[in-house]
Parts: sequence; C-alpha cells; structure tokens
Amino acid sequence: MDNAGELAGGLWLVATPIGSMDDFSPRGGEVLRRASVILAEDTRRTGRLLSHFGIVAGGRLISFHEHNEGEKTAAVLNRLERGEAVAIVSDAGTPVLSDPGFELVREARAAGVPVFSVPGPSSFAAALAASGQPPLPATLAGFLPPRRGPRKARLAELARVPWTIVVLLSPHRLQAELEDCAGQLGPERPATLLAELSKRHERGVMASLGELAVSGEANAPRGEYVIVIGPRNEADADEVALRGAGSDVVEAVYREAVRRGMGRAEALRWVSEKLGMKRKEVFDILRREE
Repeated sequence: MDNAGELAGGLWLVATPIGSMDDFSPRGGEVLRRASVILAEDTRRTGRLLSHFGIVAGGRLISFHEHNEGEKTAAVLNRLERGEAVAIVSDAGTPVLSDPGFELVREARAAGVPVFSVPGPSSFAAALAASGQPPLPATLAGFLPPRRGPRKARLAELARVPWTIVVLLSPHRLQAELEDCAGQLGPERPATLLAELSKRHERGVMASLGELAVSGEANAPRGEYVIVIGPRNEADADEVALRGAGSDVVEAVYREAVRRGMGRAEALRWVSEKLGMKRKEVFDILRREE
C-alpha cells in the first residue's frame, strides 16, 4: 500500500476480530476498502464487519469457503495474475489457520504472485499468551473431528507431541471433546480452558484435563472455547505408550490395580483412565481372558 492509496496487486490475508471490533487494525480496514475483491468465508458475517467500519463492498464481496475453495481457486488466481489486489478474510481471526485459504496461498506462491499478510487477531496466539502454559514450542491442532472414533484417533496422534498443544473446541461437543482429551492425552496433563477470548465475558480455568472434563464449563458451555494443553511429563509419556495396547497390557495394568488393593469396580475405572479406554472395553477384554 503506497502513499497515493494504491493497493499493490497480490493476495492480501487480512485478520479480523475474534471478539471485540476494536481489535480490527486500521491497515486491515484500508486493505478491505481498496481491494478489487474480498473473499469471505461467510459473506453475511463479513458484510456486518464492513458495515460497522463504513466500508462499502458493492459487488466486491465473494463467497470463498471450504466447500467451494477448490472450484474457485483457479478463477481467483486468474485475477491475481492480471495484477488485481485480492483480499481474503475468515469469519474470525487470521485466514488460513483452521480456515479456508491454504490452497489459494500455495497456488499464488507457486505462480509467483505476491502474498501479503495483514496481521491481527488470532485465537491461537491469544490463547497461548493468556494460558499460563509454556508457550514454545507449541502446536496448533485446530478443530477436532466431530465423530468420536476419528476424534480419538486424532488425539492418539497428538498424544505423541511432547510440547504444548492448542485445540479449538466446539461448544456443542465440549464435554465429549474434553473427556476424549483426558482419555487420550492423560487425565493428569495440565491444561487451560479459555472461553470467549477478547469478548465481554472472557474467562479461563487452569486445571488437569481430567478436572476440566467434569468442570462447570464442560457441563454448561457458554460461548467459544480454546484449550491450551501443557507439555506432557514422563508419566504421561508412559501412559501414551500403553494406550491402544492389547489384552496382555490390559491384564497387567488390572493386576497392578488389584495389587494396590483396589476392588473390582475401582480397578476397572483405574485401568480405563490409565489406558484411555471405556470401562466396558476393559471389562470385555478381562472377561474374554478369564
């Protein structure tokens, strides 16, 4: 963007508010005013943002989301190769991170088209900074799969990550997702559950994953959530190695529970928590081996 107000041709990634409208940068507003077109994940939501800042979209606002990104990328790339300035925004936060735009950015880079970043709000950075968990290194895992089977498989992969993990949670599945996080990553692993980042009712709870799974927030979700899961310790690593093991491991862990003086019900619960399995799964395995 030069002093005469011309916007350089290329792809402009514009971060938008995740809560407070006051977080939107003046530079972001100027880019959206001057771009040839604005690619929006949800044109209605972006339309409200533009209206709030007095930006007239006219016919410049184009739908661009995960379901049409593939078919629209070629047409957008043609515009970019002609030297147009194209802006892309997501519903909230920084485009591409857990949102549409990756394919377009990659194609633009491959074609030699300039890509400009207009930084600003990001739930990843905001949550990481406010969590009280070790910030670096950290992995952004994005949203978890909605179905439990794929979700547990994804968490099993994340269990191998030894450092801090940031996960975006669905308020509609909050308790189930927290339970699966505790089951696959270890109930004692430290974490901070953050809600409504940058909004009026912003709040956070630091506890273990097991405690968060039965917390008031889990039982009565209100708003948008991000969880920052702290690094695992050696005990966590040992439990991760046990998860997904066969019946011999289940039996060995159960025998250890009995050796510690636990009754059958308590031992089943202890084994299921330690191995990240349902109690019925543990029970069925033990019954088959009797």
